[in-house]
Amino acid sequence: MKRLLALVAGGLGLRALLKRRSRPGSSPSAEDLRAKLAETKSQEPPATAPDPEPEPEPEPEPESTQPETVADRRADVHAKARQAIDDLSND
Repeated sequence: MKRLLALVAGGLGLRALLKRRSRPGSSPSAEDLRAKLAETKSQEPPATAPDPEPEPEPEPEPESTQPETVADRRADVHAKARQAIDDLSND
């Protein structure tokens, strides 16, 4: 019984696939699409790139005379991350 049901379902699926593939004019030809694309491109004005804004210069970091420890650097990174999160959440 299961084989019969699978055979019928497969046959119906195959029939639908063949029916869809044999429809003439259901999809536009490549030449039609190329002509439509050329027409669309000729109607659009040329895009101009926006003027890039000058990037602000980074502030120089004060140089310390002693090398920082790993804990100091980690604390600094965490403080900067918290500040960035606060800046983003306030926007």
